[in-house]
Amino acid sequence: MHLNRRRVIGAGLATMAAATVAYAATPKRPLIVGHRGAPGYLPEHTIPGYELAIKMGADFIEPDVVSTSDGHLIVRHEPLLSVTTDVADRPEFAGRKRTRKLDGIDTTDFFTCDFTLAEIKRLRARQAFASRDHSHDGLYQVQTLQEVIDLAQAKSRETGRTIGLYPEIKHPTFHQQLGLAIEDKLLDTLSRAGLDKASSPVIIQSFETANLKYLRRKTTIRLMQLIDGSDTDPDTGAMILKAPSDKPYDWVASSRAGDNRDQLSAAGLKEIATYADIMAPWKRHLLSFAKGQPVRRKEIVENAHACGLQVHTWTMRNDQLDPYYNGDAEKEYFDLFDLGVDGLFTDFADTGVKARDAWMRGRAPSV
Repeated sequence: MHLNRRRVIGAGLATMAAATVAYAATPKRPLIVGHRGAPGYLPEHTIPGYELAIKMGADFIEPDVVSTSDGHLIVRHEPLLSVTTDVADRPEFAGRKRTRKLDGIDTTDFFTCDFTLAEIKRLRARQAFASRDHSHDGLYQVQTLQEVIDLAQAKSRETGRTIGLYPEIKHPTFHQQLGLAIEDKLLDTLSRAGLDKASSPVIIQSFETANLKYLRRKTTIRLMQLIDGSDTDPDTGAMILKAPSDKPYDWVASSRAGDNRDQLSAAGLKEIATYADIMAPWKRHLLSFAKGQPVRRKEIVENAHACGLQVHTWTMRNDQLDPYYNGDAEKEYFDLFDLGVDGLFTDFADTGVKARDAWMRGRAPSV
């Protein structure tokens, strides 16, 4: 049953790759994903930010999906509002700040689940990184998922190239426990837009596993398993894992043993391949640094490919490079492309596209 489904999905991907240069299902042309839009330049998850990523040549744009109190799907990196909006400056919402458990951690903030969509629309977006340009703070609304879908489809028609969508379901267990589950609403929203097939330019992602397994039973849309990390040992390059980034939170909720390293084992990759099409570990699982020198784990990519999984990774940031690269952001892209990754999430889509194209010209065996 599973193998038949993979043959169908493979055929769909082949058709899509032949029809458009926006996406290719082989390492010959790695995918460039506008991570939250183009937050290296503009506030994340805003229409101008997504438009900029598309203009820069991103193949896909990534909306992180959370829920309002009245069940509308909106795009924010977390179900928290204080860092990326002006909510704290609005006295009418001062009483909304509260403490909730988010992935088992007591977190005090303004939560999207305590605001209606109408209230959310009164807020304005802000740049999340203190060191980046804040001249656009306060200018743009918080968007609904539907508005981002509409934008991608309009830009696909306008540019003549397919702009893909890479929605991430944020904190699924948290939303499910509130009675605001995202999964079925997301599928319904995509279906209404005609984006409900294996060949559709859509990939659904999650750090948790149970919701992806649930989705696999309901859709042939491509699914991606995110794999988190906390830090790396500067002397050995080994992964360091700390809660809540040490394992999928549904594993914590169900008392399942193991951590993210188990997901990257041979057995873990085989399990992921039963319900997902892509696995996406934090880039430091694949490329870390020990005493200033790179530690490359190409075997993880090779083992994933042997299971029929593509490998994407995240997040590329020009302004957060390891000292090894001496300020040359493209070199990090080249290292990851050389490891065989099939796609990268980036805050700077222009750099990602430029690096990908340069790598293809100089390093890819064929185009």
